[in-house]
Amino acid sequence: MKKTFKMEELDCAHCAAKMEDAIRKIKGVQNVTINFMAQKLILEAEDDLFDDVLRQAVKACKKVEPDCTIVL
Repeated sequence: MKKTFKMEELDCAHCAAKMEDAIRKIKGVQNVTINFMAQKLILEAEDDLFDDVLRQAVKACKKVEPDCTIVL
């Protein structure tokens, strides 16, 4: 399953790259892209694990940048 989410308060490209790296390590993630300029997260994960992967991705983003929000 592949879904796109809007991100709010993503302040820098370096943080976006750190978030990508953290999300990529989550079990079930097939691909992840964070576009800093468009403020978008594109997440591709196994269908049966998608909700759990998304929850973990939100936590990973908050660790890197606490003010950043993924609009679900």
